[in-house]
Amino acid sequence: FMSASAKSPREHARALVQVKDGIEAEINHQLSILRDNNCDMTTPLVDSEGFPRADLDIYAIRSARTRIVELRNDLKFAMDAIEKALQEVYDPSLAPPAPSPAPPTPIDASSMPNTHTEESLFPFAKVDGVAPGSPAAHAGLRRDDLIIKFGHLTIASFSASSLEPLADLVSRNENRELRIQVLRDGQELSLQFTPRNGWGGRGLLGC
Repeated sequence: FMSASAKSPREHARALVQVKDGIEAEINHQLSILRDNNCDMTTPLVDSEGFPRADLDIYAIRSARTRIVELRNDLKFAMDAIEKALQEVYDPSLAPPAPSPAPPTPIDASSMPNTHTEESLFPFAKVDGVAPGSPAAHAGLRRDDLIIKFGHLTIASFSASSLEPLADLVSRNENRELRIQVLRDGQELSLQFTPRNGWGGRGLLGC
């Protein structure tokens, strides 16, 4: 892995645009569900007597509306981040100074809350290569995948440009399956990753 925070401001801005494109694609998908039911975000779902309308898929419409509201909030957050990143591209003096590497901090996965936050939408590492036959290859990782979540780790788990929290988590979970989320071509994918030795190469990951 390569730390996403080690990228240039221009590369960081491109990664954020890729996140934005993925959000917009999912919003369009959810809107298509509403269009298929001939309704929008404000169409009444009950008839004049207060009963659910039989001509509509109420569950699908409510789920789509809820997801659209969430995605629109995520999109606003992403647009704000892109605006800030572009300012750093055209005025490097605005970019924050690179922090010094932090010492390894033991992380107990069982003690960490498993909650979704807007921060988890943003990548914290990039796959710069995958060794054949490695755990990474078996998990389905590909070169240039952007790591959004690895086990319980999100971008908020890293206080410096190093990936030491990731290395610590991997070493604690050898031969244990971890769920990871990646961004590939603007789409979020969920993969199962089992760190292990003895695959014929160095390390527990192979990427």
